[in-house]
Amino acid sequence: MSRPLRVQYPGALYHVTNRGNERKAICKDDVDRVAFLQILSQSITTYSIILHGFVLMENHFHLLVQTPLGNLGEFMRHFNITYTSHYNRRHNRVGNLYQGRYKSFLVELDAYLSRVSRYIHLNPVKVAGKKRMAIENKLSHLWDYRWSSLPGYLDVAKRLDFVEYNTVLAEHGGDSPEGRQGYRDQIAEDLAGGVPIKEHILGQSILGSDRFVTWVKEQFLAGKKDRERPDVGKIHQYLSLERVLDIVEQETGGKDLLRSTGITRQFVMTALYRYGGLNNREIGALLAVDYSTVSQGRKRLREKAEKDHDVRTVLTNIEKAVQG
Repeated sequence: MSRPLRVQYPGALYHVTNRGNERKAICKDDVDRVAFLQILSQSITTYSIILHGFVLMENHFHLLVQTPLGNLGEFMRHFNITYTSHYNRRHNRVGNLYQGRYKSFLVELDAYLSRVSRYIHLNPVKVAGKKRMAIENKLSHLWDYRWSSLPGYLDVAKRLDFVEYNTVLAEHGGDSPEGRQGYRDQIAEDLAGGVPIKEHILGQSILGSDRFVTWVKEQFLAGKKDRERPDVGKIHQYLSLERVLDIVEQETGGKDLLRSTGITRQFVMTALYRYGGLNNREIGALLAVDYSTVSQGRKRLREKAEKDHDVRTVLTNIEKAVQG
């Protein structure tokens, strides 16, 4: 199966989701949940992202994000790596936290913003143990669920400073008591009738009207041989974190690469920088070292490669594996 497309452009709106590796927890307790939101807030600020809504569950999350700079890939890479680094350090583990690459669905803002927002906010009652609850109990659970942006949509006192509430509420009467009540009423209606979204997604990737889909095709897919895998934006120039680590492990024989030391760690730093698209700070966060350590490690490996044939051979083999 081909990958869903990744279209990036200034102002694009996305529904983003990711699940824990082997469907395991990505948050074990409230300390992790608070850290998740803090890191999310920091990443939003760093990459100038607009967050319209989110929900954090035990083993997955949903985000509704808009990218004024057209930089979804950079934002998600930074966010996922930084939180994975926190989780691995705190729980004394190594390896991937998430089940592969995140999924992102390009959303037509005018037609589907509120609908996707409500779909996301209903997630806490879609899990096992909640599906058979009475409607009244489900609603009560949703109103009180702390790890969601929904409470802020209903009560100004519960708002988070990194969430943008006004745009969605504008479709329900504005950011006013009437608008907030309108959103609450719509959530209750959706709980009973559902929010049809999945059946409207085209090519695993686009949620919008025929006009919007046509525009995306004309702007980003015209002339592509494989319309499910267009080379759009920086994200397609790099490999996933998992793939880079697999290649380095294969070519160096190293294990537990995120905890490696010495020259093996230098190979990891160099490969993540060249082929994963990570900068020194992002690599440092992943390996639990200062960004200057990453810069020095990459420099030392370059110097070794000039003098040592075996080091050059490993670097060449890594490059061939990436290309091939």
